[in-house]
Amino acid sequence: MSRDTQPGGLTRRSTVAGAAALGLVAGRAGAQDAAEATGIVSARDAAGGEPVPLPGVLVSNGREIARTDERGRYRLPMPGDGAVFVIKPPGYALPRDADNVPRHSYIHQPGGTPAALGLRYRGLAPTGPLPASIDFTLTRADEPDDFDVVLFTDPQPESRFELDHVRDTAVARAMAIPAAFGLTTGDVLFDDLSLYGRSNRIVGRIGLPWYNLPGNHDLNMQAPDARYSRETWKRVFGAPTYAFRHGRAWFVMLDNVEWLGPPVPVGANTYRGRIGERGLAFLRNLLAEIPRDDLIVLAMHIPLHTDTAPDDPRTTTTDRAALLELLAGRKVLSLAGHTHTTEHHYLADGHHHHVLTAVSGSWWSGPDTRTGIPSADSRDGTPNGFHVLSIRGTAYTSRYVAAQGQPDETMRILFESELRAGAPEVVRWTRPVQGLRPPVPQDALADTTLVVNVFDGGPRTQLAFRVGDAPPRPMARTRRLDPFVTELYERYPETKKSWVKAMPSTHIWTARLPDDLAPGAHRVTVEGADEYGRPIRGCAVLEVTGERGRG
Repeated sequence: MSRDTQPGGLTRRSTVAGAAALGLVAGRAGAQDAAEATGIVSARDAAGGEPVPLPGVLVSNGREIARTDERGRYRLPMPGDGAVFVIKPPGYALPRDADNVPRHSYIHQPGGTPAALGLRYRGLAPTGPLPASIDFTLTRADEPDDFDVVLFTDPQPESRFELDHVRDTAVARAMAIPAAFGLTTGDVLFDDLSLYGRSNRIVGRIGLPWYNLPGNHDLNMQAPDARYSRETWKRVFGAPTYAFRHGRAWFVMLDNVEWLGPPVPVGANTYRGRIGERGLAFLRNLLAEIPRDDLIVLAMHIPLHTDTAPDDPRTTTTDRAALLELLAGRKVLSLAGHTHTTEHHYLADGHHHHVLTAVSGSWWSGPDTRTGIPSADSRDGTPNGFHVLSIRGTAYTSRYVAAQGQPDETMRILFESELRAGAPEVVRWTRPVQGLRPPVPQDALADTTLVVNVFDGGPRTQLAFRVGDAPPRPMARTRRLDPFVTELYERYPETKKSWVKAMPSTHIWTARLPDDLAPGAHRVTVEGADEYGRPIRGCAVLEVTGERGRG
């Protein structure tokens, strides 16, 4: 095969022509050892017409950042393999492929992915010498400062059947949500990278531009180290670290999964959460261009901090201190996934870190619902789902959306008494199913706890409850297991994946029930405010029986 011929019979010329059709033009090749990338950023009207050079647009090689001059031209160092990407300015749209994946970058890898690596999934064909001009063509677009974003993390289908579940839950529900765009913060797949094409086709039918970020299950795991661990990702999506603007918000997509080498022994994940010197340098250079009062939205896969395993380098970002130092004094919302829990952390003044609910919940574990899809309740009791980020200028709120069941459900109310306790084998085989709120004998009220899981709650969420028309009583945020998901996993162990187990939740509130309630049915109202101060409310019926075990 000649140097200019690529797998699948494509020539370099036809590949460039395909890129041009997407609005990203790789011009005539320059010298093989060229150490500088240059090109023009231009824009055309939505109706078409000739593109006009666009001054003042930021372009990056993943470290340095250039700003286009009055002729729309930029220059950037490119000493070896790398990527060049345009940072979309507000009021303009990037070209998208047929599946609504934005095309923001050009990958420069003259030799392509080394065949000697033996990667299981196809990487990059040789790109040849650095093009003489790497051009980006944008389209003018109406882009208000107030907009919504659909946030997915960890759809993580392990098979084509689990990809069906993604399609029929989160994707189907997101199709009804008006938004400017969507993004996924990693683990688009679960190791089988051959499913990217179908996954993109499915998510693309939501009809929004959809930005993607890689996770630890989007790796080429045969790669000896981090250098070639994103070869399939780069072929499908482009640069794994990049940025774009929308309104007064700057979205910075950081690949913070560092691959350390093939698993030894088989099944071990040898990676850690790390942005790395190059990613931090890119952020430092980008911050120099961002007005101090603009909103910065960071997206990454591995959290900066998590309650799940705060000292494990596989579940936290090891160089987060350097990141937080760079962002000091800025208004920042950072988004992550990875842990399959839902968490809010406030890491510094103005820095809100939100660990998002996984689309796959408990990795598609749990008993099948009436639709044939696993219940997939997360380890901390939150039903599988996603979030919608609402940005208004530089202010923001977010809301959780259940992927199954009622989309506006915010909490689960349970009554936990000694009748619900028991060893797993007792739960599984001998105890009748009592539902979420079994009747409570009057003499057991003193030993019964009201347990409320606010699915997207956090340190700023406040709750109180009342029984009937009685005055409200406060509830305390308590780090503990969710009784519902604990019993679910114990009752149906054959339906969950081997590593899935209930984990202490950061969004449970508890209170003792009054011990003087008369036998009968009582209305229990739980109300309060969520992380953004918005009112939340839920109700349940508490049945009190006259004697233990009798109505």
